[in-house]
Order: sequence, then structure tokens, then C-alpha cells
Amino acid sequence: MQSSLIPFDSLALAPAVDDGALHEACGVFGIYAPGEEVARLTFYGLYALQHRGQESAGIATSDGLMLHVRTGMGLVAQVFEEDDLHHLPGQIAIGHTRYSTTGGSRICNAQPIHVHGSAGELALGHNGNLVNAEQIRLEMEAQGHEFETSTDSEVIAKMLSTSSAGTLEDRLREVVRRVEGAYSLVILTPTSLIAVRDPMGNRPLCLGRIGEGWVVASETCALDNLGARYVREVDPGEIIIVDRNGLRSIPVPERHVRDAFCIFELIYFARPDSIIRDKRVYPIRMAMGRELAREHPVDADVVIGVPDSATAAAIGYARASGIPYDEGLIKNRYVGRTFIAPDQRIREAGVQLKFNPIREMLEGKRVVVVDDSIVRGTTTPHVVKLLREAGAREVHMRICAPQITDPCYFGVDMATTRELIGAHMDVEAVRRHIGADSLGHLSMEGLIRATGMAAESFCLACFTGDYPIPVQLSLDKFGLERTREPQLVALSASL
Repeated sequence: MQSSLIPFDSLALAPAVDDGALHEACGVFGIYAPGEEVARLTFYGLYALQHRGQESAGIATSDGLMLHVRTGMGLVAQVFEEDDLHHLPGQIAIGHTRYSTTGGSRICNAQPIHVHGSAGELALGHNGNLVNAEQIRLEMEAQGHEFETSTDSEVIAKMLSTSSAGTLEDRLREVVRRVEGAYSLVILTPTSLIAVRDPMGNRPLCLGRIGEGWVVASETCALDNLGARYVREVDPGEIIIVDRNGLRSIPVPERHVRDAFCIFELIYFARPDSIIRDKRVYPIRMAMGRELAREHPVDADVVIGVPDSATAAAIGYARASGIPYDEGLIKNRYVGRTFIAPDQRIREAGVQLKFNPIREMLEGKRVVVVDDSIVRGTTTPHVVKLLREAGAREVHMRICAPQITDPCYFGVDMATTRELIGAHMDVEAVRRHIGADSLGHLSMEGLIRATGMAAESFCLACFTGDYPIPVQLSLDKFGLERTREPQLVALSASL
């Protein structure tokens, strides 16, 4: 099935998320559960992962002989109706919600990717971004392989389905040895569910139990949604295969890369009720707010958060500072995709379509506004203006992350270097640009303290420019952007 929904961003509206540029690539889900309605369970699993991608959604199932696939553009609830689930029989399923990074927002790029090759039929869902996909694709095209999409995910799927390696395990090992970058994969064959996480562990992936079956998902909130029991994270570099013989973990040759989990999962992407590295995200974000209050105190009357990702941090800031917390902005959570183009008045309203201020909480007050990040610097000025128009006497912006100075090459649509305001302006210049009375960013040291984890276990490249693996080129959703000299990570020992 296909639908042609129009994204608001394409209608020249003010961006719909915090700063108009931070989008997570995808959410992935997989289930092996004989006797269960796996398509229905996958639908609800994807529903819980909707925050990770709103451009397209898809489900693939296996009935033991062949695969059945349904994909469409839009939100999960827009793509699937009851009748679709009846056309997705079987006892194994994978699902995907997508925000495009490599490959544009088109129906042909919706996942799961479904391919047939000499090694058999499979479907694949991918969260992340490969840095050597273009090189592999050109080599495969020279060998006569044809591609139907513009995604790096199809490169992985084609490698698996056309590999001459003898067994499924051998083909998986071959792919892991060859591809470079970030990837959490769910793969469906007629008889098995497969989960793969890259050796850096850059993107999240967890494992759970549902009755006698197994579930894998980008976040634990998808397990909670189904009443599944969280077991553990899929280890960096681990391959898991679930079939009629049970679950087994496949060892792969050691690759000399360090753990490099994307720290923006903790700052922004992950749902606050999810568990990452055995810690609930919500308390970590509250700790970020506490650190912000210590590093950037200010005399003020009220603390508000930009909903929803900064709410926990705003509460943490308020508790640490002794300044009351209140809701000053209400978020319209149903702004997504629509068939109806906005008229000129709605275009001019811009950010008000996303947020509406509560004048009684703001009028005549000195307001601390906690947000997760400033990326392009396009939406934050509108938020500040909105608060001032609602009567705020002062607006003090507090950001739960250091300045973003470098693009992400591992699956986050974080804009190009020339678009990143932090790459070209210092904090004072950004403050003037957004129109705030003051601006404070959480330091790297404060951010790491808030997580309670080792700095060396994170990817911090968007703040430092030091990437955990060499990065030669950037493949964004518009194609090849620019070349970059390879850089290896060199974290400060003081963190």
C-alpha cells in the first residue's frame, strides 16, 4: 500500500521539532513468537517507536515459506488499517519507522527493504548510517547488481541476499566485516529473525522476552507497550539469530573500535521512559537540568521546558535552583503530516502551530527556558519571540548540550557544517541571534557527569569534531555533501 501525505516541513512552515534539524533516523522492531499475532504486536511496537521516525512505516512478516510486506508514507496509524494486518500472516515479523538520512523521503525508500537474491529472500530494517555505502554500492553495480532505492539500507540487504558465503552466519559475518558506520538491524528470512548491532554500539538495540518468544527493538518502551520483559541490550558487534532452535549469539571477528554510543539518545532521541545501559532516561535528563542550574544560575521567577524532550531537564533545573517549575508552553502533539496545505495565516503563525504559550504563567516574569539543543538556530528565535509576546519580561535560554559544531555521519539528520549555527558563532553571537537575555550551554563535563557513564563510551563528535571511526565522506538525504579528512577520536582525559 502507498499513500501520498505531505510533510509540514515541505510547506515552508517553521520546523516542527525543537530546532528544526534534529531528527533520528529510524526505529526498528522484530519479534519471533509462534502462536501470536505478530503483525499486530509489531504495529503496537512501532507505535511506541513513532518518535524515532515519522516519514514512513512498514511491517514484514514470514509464514515460514515466504515474506509478506506492507509499507507506506506517514505515521504508523496512517499507514496501517485493520485489513493490512490480515494480509501479514506468520509467526515472525519486523517493523520500521523512518526519518530519512541517507536516501530521500520517498515510498521506494520506505522500510523494511524487501529483496530477492541468489542467497534467498529477506527483509531488512535499518537504524543508522553507513560511511562506506557509496563505495560498496559502486562495486556491486560494477558487478551487475541493480538497486531500486537510494538508501544505504538496500546496500546491506543486497550484500546479504547475493553473498556467495555458504551459510547465513557466514554471510552475516561477511557483512559486518565489510560495512562501516552505525547500524542496528532487524532482518527477516522465511525461517528466522536476526538482530545485528554495529561494533561501536552507536545506535540502540535491546532484547526482550514475550511468553516463549523473543523481541528486539530500538528502545525498551516498545517492549513495555507489549508487556514483554526486558532482558538486556544487544552488545556492540553482536549478531543474534532466533529460529525454531531458539536464540543464539554469533561471534564475529574482533574489530578494533571503541564503544561510541550516540549521546543524543540520552539528550533528546530516546523516550524518557526507556532504559539505556540499564538506566532510565528520565532521571538522566533531570540530572542534566541540575548540572545546568549549577553551571548557569540566573535570578528568575519561573522555569519552563520546551516540550517534550526538555521537560525532565527543566524540572531538574527548577529543583536545583529553587525556582518554581511550571508549564509555559503547550505542545500540539498531533502536528505531523496532513493532506491539507496551510493558508498564509498559518504559514505566518509558524512555530505557534507547534507551541502555544500560557500567558498567565509568563506575563511580567523572568523566565528560564530549558531546551535540549540549538542546531540551525531557526526555531529558537521564534520561541523566544513567542514568550516575549506572551508577556515574559526576561527570557534566559538554557541548553542541555554543548554547542553543536560538527555534523553527524552516523544516522542523525543534524544539518551540514554550513547550516550549524554553532560552527560559525560563539555563544554570545548565538544569544544575540535568538534574542534571549542570556544563553547557557551545559558543559561537556557536566553532561558526562549527568549520565554517570564514561566519556570514552560515547560518540561526542557533534561537539568535538573527533569521530570514533575515520569519516571520508558524508551521504545525506540530498546525496554526496562534501569530503572530510579522516579524524580519529581523541577524548580529553579530563572528561
